[in-house]
Amino acid sequence: MRQKAKIWLGVGAAVVAVGGVVSLVQDQDDGKGDPEAKPKAVASAPASSAADPAASTAVSGIPRPDAGQTARLVAGLREVHPGLVVKEDRAVSRARSTCADIVQAKEPAVVLKNARLRFSGGNVSLDDAQADRVVKAVEAAFCH
Repeated sequence: MRQKAKIWLGVGAAVVAVGGVVSLVQDQDDGKGDPEAKPKAVASAPASSAADPAASTAVSGIPRPDAGQTARLVAGLREVHPGLVVKEDRAVSRARSTCADIVQAKEPAVVLKNARLRFSGGNVSLDDAQADRVVKAVEAAFCH
């Protein structure tokens, strides 16, 4: 029995060693591109300032609510269903996605459906009337 265990340990060690060598080889340059290439610097958006309303719009063109707008948004969403704001960051992210639908002038029925699907989950299941209230809360808070 001990002889078999030694054999299997040897086989296992060999497999690990071969896997390590293969991993090293795969991490090497695949022959595509310049091996001396370095990441290019990418211009970043300037830091936003709460005092500058124009700076509250992200590079994508989707408004980002400031602290006061976030408080109004959270209060409005809480009135629809308290479960919508258990994680405020997630609620704001979903609200910004809803705002993107509005800014992109999607059909109202599409905006409503996307909001219902976006905000439903966990212990929250929205109907169309609640989804409409969510969209109105987003519009009233920051997505004008």
